Amino acid sequence: MEVQGSIKVVGETQTFGSNGFRKREVVVTTEEQYPQHIMVEFVQDKCDLLNSYQVGQQVKISINLRGREWVNPQGETKYFNSIQGWRIEAAQTEAAVGMPPVPPADAFEPATNLKEEDHDDLPF
Repeated sequence: MEVQGSIKVVGETQTFGSNGFRKREVVVTTEEQYPQHIMVEFVQDKCDLLNSYQVGQQVKISINLRGREWVNPQGETKYFNSIQGWRIEAAQTEAAVGMPPVPPADAFEPATNLKEEDHDDLPF
């Protein structure tokens, strides 16, 4: 799965526990009719993938959905979801994907060899 949009927030790397578990969060704002602010977490060695990205940059993030179950001390079962990123890359704009560049308007000259009597030469 993928999330695409512009970076709104890049968090600092956080370290937890004595085992050195690391986590870093990024918030991406999607570009659709109702933009969504999606928080994606990168863990362990994937935290470093965010070092070269900054707020405002267009990105595409490959993600996995994670879910876990937890039973609290009162015996109630709770469920938690997370979105984990495993790859991030700069997004290409749609115009840059497979489309030739548009020439400037002054690159074309208007036709001057048109005759009024040739206006009805259509084959149908």
